[in-house]
Amino acid sequence: MEAPLLTKSSGEIPLIGDGGDYVAAGGLRTWWRIFCLESAKLWAIGGPIAFQILCQYAAGSVGIVFVGHLGDVELSAFTIATMVIGTFAFGFMLGMGSALETLCGQAFGAGQVHMLGVYMQRSMIILLSFCIALSPVYIFATPLLKLLGQQEEVANVAGELTILIIPHLFSLAVAFPTQKFLQAQSKVNVLAYISVLALILEAFLCWLFIYILGFGTIGAAIAIDVTSWTLAGLQFLYVVRSCKDGWKGFSWDAFKDIWGFLRLSLESAVMLCLEIWYMMSIIILTGNLDNAVTAVGALSICTNIDGWETMVFVGVNAAISVRVSNELGMQHPRAAKYSVYVTIFQSLLIGILCMIVVLATRNHFAIIFTSSEEMIRAVSHLSPLLGITMVLNSLQLVISGVAIGSGWQALAAYINLGCYYVFGLPLGYILGYVAHFGVLGIWGGMIAGAALQTFMLLLVIYKTNWNKEVEQTTERMKKWGGEVIADGTKNFEDGVI
Repeated sequence: MEAPLLTKSSGEIPLIGDGGDYVAAGGLRTWWRIFCLESAKLWAIGGPIAFQILCQYAAGSVGIVFVGHLGDVELSAFTIATMVIGTFAFGFMLGMGSALETLCGQAFGAGQVHMLGVYMQRSMIILLSFCIALSPVYIFATPLLKLLGQQEEVANVAGELTILIIPHLFSLAVAFPTQKFLQAQSKVNVLAYISVLALILEAFLCWLFIYILGFGTIGAAIAIDVTSWTLAGLQFLYVVRSCKDGWKGFSWDAFKDIWGFLRLSLESAVMLCLEIWYMMSIIILTGNLDNAVTAVGALSICTNIDGWETMVFVGVNAAISVRVSNELGMQHPRAAKYSVYVTIFQSLLIGILCMIVVLATRNHFAIIFTSSEEMIRAVSHLSPLLGITMVLNSLQLVISGVAIGSGWQALAAYINLGCYYVFGLPLGYILGYVAHFGVLGIWGGMIAGAALQTFMLLLVIYKTNWNKEVEQTTERMKKWGGEVIADGTKNFEDGVI
């Protein structure tokens, strides 16, 4: 890595030392230079990823927009099918795939590009196996939803839809590993292009199936399946045809050490699932309130808006994971540390801006999703909690990215379990049902759990010894079959570092 910008003639000390790591920062001018440099690196990776994720999320939101104008029952059922059952599986699959993010990022930083294809194949094998294991949740969704207290009319429609979106579940076993493979190498522009095509396809299919052919909610489910497999197939085709350094073809090595890989995958899954399912549980609890159709519909609109901001920070999450894992793989502890601090600061500012926008438009943004005056008023009533949630999301997802890039999944899982499910979820139940605050109480109590989780993980980052993280990365590369180049010169080709 070359020292950026500054020469001795400028009278300024270079930011990069002989080993490729940052020199120790001192003074506001040096911090500002580091802030600008890290911001450029972060958004060079995170910008295309955020755009890609936004396009994918928009493809799902397109279905909600179309279905929302069919009726309140259809909106609630489609929301439960995609945001409860679908999110249950999505969170688990994303978490399992995030183990690949740790290993691929650190292997690429250490110059072991040839290992990325093997890791990707291992991840696909594991994810396909878990798709089979998760399928009964989709098949028996109707009785499960009734058992959880959902209204029979909504549960019946939602159960029919979940069976139809089973193909979408299996597409994730290809989509997530190929995404992580490309992200680790900072080959993110192609992901954005493919996602734009998927968004256009989703909108066209929803229009065709719902309005032209009259398939209703079934048409939206079919559109999701077709779009998701198109996206997964194009990503895999790009990997095979254009990533010759990382993809050497199918290999039996993918089955080696698969149980150890499975353990790291499960740790990643538990960490992210506890976080993703936390929001899903709000909808479950709300479904048992009086006037549940309006409550679930209003909450689904708020969570959908929150999801737009969340998808931006999923891009930031992936970018900081790549930055941290690559820098640790290259044995640059100070660069990893500074990238984390810069990203947290920027993300907090963006979260505050999003909260201001939501509060300023609280009486209007629900019109995108519904024509019901009662629903619009209910959404406006919830908007302050939505704004607070957006601020917390801006920090939570960045911290999760740091955990994935550093390999802290197990620690983060324990913190998430305690803060969310031991503290936040019971508090939400008490405020919602015992104190009779309804959906405001449920969401407010769960926000308290999220705030506690954010504080504890920020404390972990503050206490982190980044030199020890480099040592642990070296050991991890040896364990998973790579060799760390210890002289400070890595085989680093086209990544953004």
